[in-house]
Amino acid sequence: MRRVRRTVRSRSVPPWAAAVAALLWLFTLATAPSHGAQNRPSAATTYTNPVSAGAVDTFPDPAMIRGKDGLWYAYGTQNPVLQSEGEDGERMLPILRSADMVTWEYAGEVFTPANKPAWHNGSRLWAPDVHYAFGLYYLYYSVPGRNTVGLATSAGPTGPWTDRGAVLPAPSGCPAGNIDQAQFTDTDGTPYLYWGSYDTICVARMNGDRTRTEGEVTQIARGRRVEGAFVVRRDDFYYLFYSDAGCCDGAYSGYQVKAGRSTSPTGPFVDDEGTDLMALTSKAGVVAGANGNRWIGPGHNAIQTDLSGQDWLVYHGIPSEAPDLAPASNGTLKLTRRPMLIDRLDWIDGWPVVRAGAGPSDGPTAAPVTAWAAGGTFNEGGLSGWRAEGSGTAGWSAATDPDARGHAVHAPAGSGTEAAYLVSGGRAPAALRAEADLRVTAAGGAAGVTVAHRDPGNRIVAWLDSARGSLVTDVRVDGRSRGEQATALPSGFSWGTWHNVSVELRGTRMTVEVTGDRLRDPVAVQRREVPAAAVRPGAVGAAARGSGAAADNVGAAALYRPVTSRVDPPRTGKLLTAYSDEFDTPAVPGTSPGSPWQWVRGPAAGVTVGGGSLSWPTQDAELYLGDNRASVLLRDAPQGDYTVETRMRFAPDRTAQQAGLVLYENDDRWFKLVHSVLPLTNGNGALLHVSEFGKEGERPTTTPPTAVANAPMFGGPTADTLWLRMTYHHDAVNQEHEVRAFTSRDGVHWSAGSVWTLPVRGELKIGLISLNRSGALADFDYVRTYRDR
Repeated sequence: MRRVRRTVRSRSVPPWAAAVAALLWLFTLATAPSHGAQNRPSAATTYTNPVSAGAVDTFPDPAMIRGKDGLWYAYGTQNPVLQSEGEDGERMLPILRSADMVTWEYAGEVFTPANKPAWHNGSRLWAPDVHYAFGLYYLYYSVPGRNTVGLATSAGPTGPWTDRGAVLPAPSGCPAGNIDQAQFTDTDGTPYLYWGSYDTICVARMNGDRTRTEGEVTQIARGRRVEGAFVVRRDDFYYLFYSDAGCCDGAYSGYQVKAGRSTSPTGPFVDDEGTDLMALTSKAGVVAGANGNRWIGPGHNAIQTDLSGQDWLVYHGIPSEAPDLAPASNGTLKLTRRPMLIDRLDWIDGWPVVRAGAGPSDGPTAAPVTAWAAGGTFNEGGLSGWRAEGSGTAGWSAATDPDARGHAVHAPAGSGTEAAYLVSGGRAPAALRAEADLRVTAAGGAAGVTVAHRDPGNRIVAWLDSARGSLVTDVRVDGRSRGEQATALPSGFSWGTWHNVSVELRGTRMTVEVTGDRLRDPVAVQRREVPAAAVRPGAVGAAARGSGAAADNVGAAALYRPVTSRVDPPRTGKLLTAYSDEFDTPAVPGTSPGSPWQWVRGPAAGVTVGGGSLSWPTQDAELYLGDNRASVLLRDAPQGDYTVETRMRFAPDRTAQQAGLVLYENDDRWFKLVHSVLPLTNGNGALLHVSEFGKEGERPTTTPPTAVANAPMFGGPTADTLWLRMTYHHDAVNQEHEVRAFTSRDGVHWSAGSVWTLPVRGELKIGLISLNRSGALADFDYVRTYRDR
């Protein structure tokens, strides 16, 4: 596993300097007259994962939201987050706060032993999901001890929280563990709840106030331990993010984030190879997986968007140098350490992937954009630095409330039918993302955000227009309107509470979204072309018509530059014939003098060679922990980095049958990539066909590290003919074996998996296995080994 020295080496500043900077930041935050962006230090230009370091020791299953005070808040699963400060117990749904998404401080917890609702019946609380609607923060959380989902609401992001009870009926209608919920609201205003674990994810509509599910429950995903749903809408697709395999087994956690998409919020969802997420097979579409650096088992994600419009995956990972927490609660609670990570989320060819496919970062990385080129939060307590233009300029004033803190309101003396503007000093670039939190508290009024603003006759405004019940955009050049465009807002739209309106200008293409909380679930989206003359550097500001308009967190930043190409996958080079076999001779490998193959506990019964393939019936024998009775067919591997590949015809039909490739040191240290059959939990006897990428070895946190552990990841979809490929890399710096898995159903298009590692103890050999339960036949057409390029 990764050494601590690697973590230290990746720091861009000395540890003492980082500590001093963090203390100064927290002092500034605590002593500023408000929490506004204009009162904090300049945003960080780089960060190093985990971003929760220095605030808490662990922060599993994170969710994040930007509060109406202009700060970011994160919420995590109940855990012993402050062990390093001497605490033995847990914090119940801990809360962190940050001005820049990078440097965080502890900000409380949702429940304490004193106010924890009795209906929880002592259950631990997991997997918070946070949203903002109707002027409240909605915090959904899992209550595994009651097999249900709870809800708490608050007028502020740190509470106090009001218990709203269980969200799901009993039974819920979903054949799964009723945990890992995610709320999502569609463009027609319909709210949905996604939840599930232990092999199934479900969705159902919610009632109007988002406190209970109702109506039909639809299953939308099945797979080995699928869980951790999170849904966003982008470019007319609904994307379901989820995690599979094991979340919390220290260095043997096979967690990965994957995604499917649909044209409907209730599915069907498919992966990036077109496989329905309800199909009884493993799935492709890896968004984030282990890449061989210090981060193991990355998963259970949320999404957050910075001020430039760049999306970020918010998730947890397990540090290989310290994968386990110390036992807590007087030694009765043994948990995996899972701090919070963030990384850039790219959308390439319509699919999300972390850092163009490079995976989790573990060194200094470009930070989110959290400072505007122009604009502000009004939290300094007045309108200094802003100027009024247009009609009713005297109508603007500053106001405060406990959640949003400072904000601007407009109340004209007369009818106020003409537009009034409050614009910032400074100019934003032409290619920009602007946003504002807006509300309209008087009938017939309108509140808007103005961009590319030079004067009232030269600007673009996106209005929340209550008289028309719509999002309305209006473009003016040289005093003349170049056209209004209206997009209806859902019936029941809560005009009197805050909504975020964002405007993105890329060239002459404008995209405007209305959300409650900037969490990629817009209730209105408008796209339009604007005249080239309207796209120019200018001010950003608030706009108002009529009475009762309010604006907050108004600003603009340079629009992010999207990454459009994935990192190059490993490519095979020269075929190494001395380490390959086409099985074109009749002798069973390992049974004749001079054969490069050798058997462990073999030759296996029933193995034959003919027609250019090796046929091997599955055995009633294991290669698992202390049960090592199965045969293994082995040959030497080349020195250095290489790729080994086979094409296998295999149609198993019973649980536990499996066959495929192995890189083998001994019975307790190996990597395998197999087509395997596993039962679907709560599936009424249904069987899952999975491409299973597993490893076995000593658990590093035992003393001495001799306890054997076994864990899988799950790769792309299976087929009766399946290509399997493992790439091997020797990490000489950290003395580790690094192995990555790939699968293909046609030998051309490959589904990339993640990386397992083991410390180097001895040499690995290339091998084949066919085991666990008799009754199936594996036909291997070849074993080919290539030098990696």
